[in-house]
Amino acid sequence: MVEVDLELKQRGRAAELASSAPPVPARRGAVELSSLTKRYGEDAVVDRVAVSIAAGEFFSLLGPSGSGKTTTLMMVAGFVRPDSGTILLDGKDIAAVPPQKRGFGMVFQNYAIFPHLSVFENIAFPLRARHWAKHAVAERVRWALGLVRLARFGDRQPHQLSGGQQQRVALARAIVFHPPVVLMDEPLGALDKNLRFEMQVEIKEIQQRLGMTVIYVTHDQEEAMSMSDRIAILNHGHVHQVGSPDEVYERPADPFVGRFLGEANLLEGAVTAQGDIARLVLPSGEELRAPRSNACDSGRGMLFIRPERVEIMSDPNASLDARTNMLVGSVRRCSFLGNILRYAIDVEGATPVTVDLQNAAGVAPLPVGASVVLRWPVADSLIMPAEPA
Repeated sequence: MVEVDLELKQRGRAAELASSAPPVPARRGAVELSSLTKRYGEDAVVDRVAVSIAAGEFFSLLGPSGSGKTTTLMMVAGFVRPDSGTILLDGKDIAAVPPQKRGFGMVFQNYAIFPHLSVFENIAFPLRARHWAKHAVAERVRWALGLVRLARFGDRQPHQLSGGQQQRVALARAIVFHPPVVLMDEPLGALDKNLRFEMQVEIKEIQQRLGMTVIYVTHDQEEAMSMSDRIAILNHGHVHQVGSPDEVYERPADPFVGRFLGEANLLEGAVTAQGDIARLVLPSGEELRAPRSNACDSGRGMLFIRPERVEIMSDPNASLDARTNMLVGSVRRCSFLGNILRYAIDVEGATPVTVDLQNAAGVAPLPVGASVVLRWPVADSLIMPAEPA
């Protein structure tokens, strides 16, 4: 009976939010960046960035510190003026439009909520700046407070809130006027791991419910992959790859992307191609194979394989078949990472191979020095050009 009552209350709250929600406008918020460039002195912080973001898409700019992702976002917001290139919103060039007239919502890492205003007035601020009627402001703020689960906190002051609650206030303020585009610059960076995950889920659910375009800056790979429809991976001002989370993870465009998105094995050797298969010969003479692509058919190359795709076999007499790559090695070390055991395996003529295995009950870790056979599917392998020496 208690569970039924709780479900009815939840349905009632959902219906209340739906009925009080503002009407969703026709789908808008498509953003296109073309040859966007920003220089500071001789350094191109952003160098000819070109991406197209569909209306209603959750699009992340991902990269290490200094990659140009925040500068790119600030140019979209209007706080930084580009040296060249165009910024189109629904086909119209907005590069010369001041930030306050672009109509974007903005969520900053440090929340940037006004300490002298109540939660209600913080969220009402963009509505009052747009000269909304008093009754309309009250109705819309109540809707936004309910959406971010702060319905009882309208009268509180910012210093009376936790970090997660302050971030919800910042999110509510950014979406309360239903902007077509919301820009988020490392918005969860100050939160602890568990709260970060909770906020990731909430932000994604709100974005999908409202159908708004989100451009999200982060250096956290897991955060980008769990929330995004597509990701642009930047380094030194350049876009290395744009794609869906599974695409950039499983089929990285180059070694940088492969390494940046988690653990990666990159085995270097000489590449030849025949038919539908590319072959990479290690210095030891061992041959590895991958489906042929246009990435690298000859010369020096690197075979890419994720650690979780590699299997460790203790049978030294395991046979090789046409669908499998195989290498013989020995255990250098085993690291306990909670749900997985991460092995480093020494193989002849290559860097150590990283292997991630599930930490299964009753399975003892392999001892250092143990001889093993590594095996993984040819179909999961990818050969790409080697990095410059």
